[in-house]
Amino acid sequence: MNLTEQLISRREIYHGRIIDVQVDTVSLPNGSTSTREVVRHPGGVGILALDDEDCAVLVEQYRYVFGRTLLEIPAGKREPGEDPLTTARRELREETGAEATHWQPLGAILPSPGCYGEVLHLYLARDLTFGATHPDADEFLQVRRLPFDTLLARCLSGEIEDGKTVAAVLKAKLLGL
Repeated sequence: MNLTEQLISRREIYHGRIIDVQVDTVSLPNGSTSTREVVRHPGGVGILALDDEDCAVLVEQYRYVFGRTLLEIPAGKREPGEDPLTTARRELREETGAEATHWQPLGAILPSPGCYGEVLHLYLARDLTFGATHPDADEFLQVRRLPFDTLLARCLSGEIEDGKTVAAVLKAKLLGL
């Protein structure tokens, strides 16, 4: 059975600084029609940065949508057409002040494919040197370090809920960290 849905019409709802929202009418495989609410995003990166003591360099920041602070790997939005590794290098430097000599791709994830059109590229960064941080004007965060094994345990226990952090940590563990 062909599972493909075909676009019939599109209505633009919102055009923002980070996302665009649209409502699509689609034809379903059985010939019926349905509505799809779609959030478009230019894509992003997440970086699991490990220092020479095997501690993860993390950021703690308030997430308005959830009304609380979360502990996460450094991450950020890609500029249109930007190479994901270029984004990763920039975001790691801006958020943590770190630069890495060794970069290893951990693959990409689709954070919420039911409605959210973001592809998030994950990286492992090693051989770190540190300088000053340069967060965006509307970005307030604190840099934290956590031993990788502790971070893994906190991801597995559900204490850390951020999807990109959990995915990067689990992928890194499967690679033999």
